[in-house]
Amino acid sequence: MIKDGKTLADFMPNPGVTMDPAKGVRVRREGTTFVAEAGVSLAAGAVLASEDAMIEAMQTVHDPEIPINIYDLGLIYRLEQNSDSGDVDVDMTLTAPGCPVAGEMPGHVAAALAADKASEDAQLVLGL
Repeated sequence: MIKDGKTLADFMPNPGVTMDPAKGVRVRREGTTFVAEAGVSLAAGAVLASEDAMIEAMQTVHDPEIPINIYDLGLIYRLEQNSDSGDVDVDMTLTAPGCPVAGEMPGHVAAALAADKASEDAQLVLGL
């Protein structure tokens, strides 16, 4: 093991960076936690996404080195939707500390969830 003093945090994007302007993915760092957000809150009375629909959205995101989606890999630890606003909160991890897409994966998941019109505002937390 190389002991160069670097941690996963050294490979994550800088706080406040917009990862994908077209999809509105925003990232911020809170201590050793990274938060990726995408979308906006739903209008009052909108139909909320089902848990199955949110899982299907996350299953569209794949680890680039393993041909399995991040949900089936077990990288998602928590999935909750606010029943009033439709906002979605997700806790996840990565396959390995040196994951080459560590800075991109949370944004991909947040964007996939926000693309589902019934769960517009997605916040994804990656704990290190």
